[in-house]
Amino acid sequence: MRSYRTLFRTPEFTPFLLSFAAYAAAQTIGGLALGTLVFRATGSPFLSAVSMFGPQLAQLLGGAFLLSAADRLPPRAILSALAIAFATGTAVLALPGLPLWAVFTVVLLQGLVASLGGGVRGGLLNEILSKDGYVLGRSVYNMLWGLTQMIGFATGGALLALLSPRTCLLLAAALYGVSAVVTRLGLTARPPRASGRPSLSATWRTNALLWSSRPRRLAYLGLWVPNGLIVGGDSLYVSYAPGAAGTLYACGALGMFLGDMAVGRLVPPALRPRLATPLRLLLAVPYLFFVLRPGVALSAVAVTVASAGFAASLVLQERLMSLTPDDLAGQALGLYGTGMAALQGIGAVLAGTLAQLTSPATAMTLMAAGSITVTLTLAALGRQGRSPIRLPPAGPVG
Repeated sequence: MRSYRTLFRTPEFTPFLLSFAAYAAAQTIGGLALGTLVFRATGSPFLSAVSMFGPQLAQLLGGAFLLSAADRLPPRAILSALAIAFATGTAVLALPGLPLWAVFTVVLLQGLVASLGGGVRGGLLNEILSKDGYVLGRSVYNMLWGLTQMIGFATGGALLALLSPRTCLLLAAALYGVSAVVTRLGLTARPPRASGRPSLSATWRTNALLWSSRPRRLAYLGLWVPNGLIVGGDSLYVSYAPGAAGTLYACGALGMFLGDMAVGRLVPPALRPRLATPLRLLLAVPYLFFVLRPGVALSAVAVTVASAGFAASLVLQERLMSLTPDDLAGQALGLYGTGMAALQGIGAVLAGTLAQLTSPATAMTLMAAGSITVTLTLAALGRQGRSPIRLPPAGPVG
């Protein structure tokens, strides 16, 4: 499948994207509003960064305990329930006078339940599309995420100039509700992909099985760590440029959109595997420029160029799927999403701590240097032992 026309003729692909777009818009506008609310209340780069990206740390717990549900429960029901849970939690965050400890309790609970979302969506996309359409479909999915972020952050920044952060949080809650409705009405009720009931033991056994292959481990680490360090630096936009954070986030989303479009649509399949390391380096190198503390215009250019490197995830996800049995696709992608979110949360905590001790610009530069080091290390390890291992199809676990 090499054309967008064929892709969008696939049944359920369009409502799948629309439900995700509403969810992503809610997450984008709500995250910016919450980060701004916390920064205005505390003046702390650390707390602002953690409020936006810290909830992703909770996904690590979800990945350890809940991921077996990604393949063992009906996908439409899970996605609808997640959207409703986020709508409720975001509405609670908008309550006036909510103490800071309660704010962080709510967002961490949201992060815990969100751990299922990536795996369920990834597995469902794998069912909706044919094998030869997965990379193109995933690139459109990522492009939509980038476009929604770009519009959402730009809109969120404009709304925050006109409205209070709490009002913007209520708007985000309404968008989560829209996502739930589109999911319920636009997608077909499908049975679970795997037999057995979700359990802690099933989650642990399957995660151990997925982690047992060296090529898959390197793919997971390549997806998680360089990305997480850079997103941690991105969490400092609010403290680096309080009046232009929305602009920087929108430029980052634009770069991600362009990178995914180029890799998904224009790059020949035979060339894609060679781009994993160059794209991960592109993701980090422009942030070294922040050591000079550039103004908003130059920062926006650097962020746009760097964010094209997020397309490395397309290449590495394709590699991961080629190494994974079909009946474990949901949990494999859920583990990817959970690990990525957790590393982004850790990156935000680390970047916020560095910014508190030094400055946002210095912290962003150090995070970029760390990302480059990890990418080069993983590339060297990958050259040492390349052996295309694929597990045989797995039977029911637990």
